[in-house]
Amino acid sequence: MTFSERLADWREKLRHRWMYRRGDGSASPSAAASQEGAAGPSGPGFAARMAAFFAVLNRPGMGAMLKRAAIAILVLIALYYPVGMIVVHKIDDDMDFAPPAADRIEGGSLAVSYAAALIDREVNRHSWTANDPFFQPGTLLDNMPNFQQGIMSALARFGFELTDQLGRTRGSSEADPDLQRAAGLLQYPGNVWIWNPSVSLAPRASSESQYRDARARLLAYNRRLAAGNANFEIRADNLMATLERFAADLGSSSALIDRHITEEAGSFIDTQADDIFYFTKGKLYGYYMVLSGLEQDFGRIIAERSLQKPWREMMDSFRKAAELDPWVVTNGAPDAQFQPNHLAMQGFYLMRARTQLREVSNILLK
Repeated sequence: MTFSERLADWREKLRHRWMYRRGDGSASPSAAASQEGAAGPSGPGFAARMAAFFAVLNRPGMGAMLKRAAIAILVLIALYYPVGMIVVHKIDDDMDFAPPAADRIEGGSLAVSYAAALIDREVNRHSWTANDPFFQPGTLLDNMPNFQQGIMSALARFGFELTDQLGRTRGSSEADPDLQRAAGLLQYPGNVWIWNPSVSLAPRASSESQYRDARARLLAYNRRLAAGNANFEIRADNLMATLERFAADLGSSSALIDRHITEEAGSFIDTQADDIFYFTKGKLYGYYMVLSGLEQDFGRIIAERSLQKPWREMMDSFRKAAELDPWVVTNGAPDAQFQPNHLAMQGFYLMRARTQLREVSNILLK
């Protein structure tokens, strides 16, 4: 048999299959009787209605095929978002995270390596979700995007300190171009996709592209630092100024928590409590990682000022605050018996970490 004859035979079999298949909508007398028995005084029963529905689907022709295809598409859409959200969702609060070997540059700053590695992890490895468009399942997430933006907020503050304090010989010296560019890029909003018709019909730079560029600038600075072509001033006053700025930023976070507790505590439905909680959690986690790097970079200063114990206590408070991860974030009344207030607990550890930052700064001042 030739190929064309086989093709014609297959086409004929398919035609017969759809034209003369079983279940063309007709019902046998026994089926009709069972359907009548399933009908109640208020009309056909559930079994009868389902049988009629599947009978329509089994009718031959293009119409039934289109109906089945439409149902399959609806099922896929119904599963796409919940399954996709489960796959995408990742709040990576690994407290033992360390920069990989590719981001560690001998002779460079470990704190800068931490910052570059965090950008790579959240933007490239975990996928940045804060700007996901409507056709991506991450658009329905809120905890992960807030956590990621909290991390980036801490890194943006660190970028400013690198430019203004750590990466300059003195206040009157020229700012490092790579650090200056990185600090500006890390300030870019985290919810910008490549296109937003409400703002402009032209494509724009996405948040991911800006953060990737910031990472490249940080690594370029670290390479120049290792080669002796950049500055990283390991001085007590530089470390003190950096910690003071971190403490001031945490003060604004505590004010946000306090205001929300005052206005919304005890509300039956509070859709903003988890957003504030995870943004603050991400910020505390980001600072914990940067401080882990600064502890190595300023090891000599910490040892000279006998700061090992106060520094460990400060880091322990940051760790406890960043590790808080309730199954559901609730904003109960501060004196509630049964409904917890996770924002208040987070605020306690945040203020403790902030106080200890100030204590370390005071010791550096002496």
